[in-house]
Amino acid sequence: SALSFQVLLKSDAPTGDVLLDETLRHIKATECAETVQTWIELLTGETWNPFKLQYQLRNVRERIAKALVEKGILTTEKQNFLLFDMTTHPVTNTTEKQRLVKKLQESVLERWVNDPHRMDCRTLALLVLAHSSDVLENVFASLADDQYDVAMNRTKDLLDMDPEVEVAKARGTEMIWAVLAAFNK
Repeated sequence: SALSFQVLLKSDAPTGDVLLDETLRHIKATECAETVQTWIELLTGETWNPFKLQYQLRNVRERIAKALVEKGILTTEKQNFLLFDMTTHPVTNTTEKQRLVKKLQESVLERWVNDPHRMDCRTLALLVLAHSSDVLENVFASLADDQYDVAMNRTKDLLDMDPEVEVAKARGTEMIWAVLAAFNK
């Protein structure tokens, strides 16, 4: 089953991204292969398994936000909420955000291939992650009503596919389907 897929390291070559490289080191250091579900829990800091704490990534959200601030995509602001201040990271580079929104919109409209195995794997992964992060409706919000309906219906059909069936047909996208299965669990 896709949920029991184990993550096997094909290459530990540095990627140049601090979090990804740290993740690769953790995967390499494990004594026995872990499942996709376990790695999601470890890499998001959502596990309390005392035997696996050494593989947890620390302060993931803050570190991702910091990296996006350094790239000029986000900025850092303090917002006052009556009794306390909170650090937020609003988008400053709207051009990059619009590029991603347009890419996702086109993938389910003009460039729709009606077969996830013919889709660009990065776009498929982005759709899965946008769906799992509950931002997909926002991605399609600027579309005309008829286009919005088409985009949502196609995306729903795609994301309602059975990961167990699709992973068997996959060539190079097995991890995406295993991640979708983990998020759908």
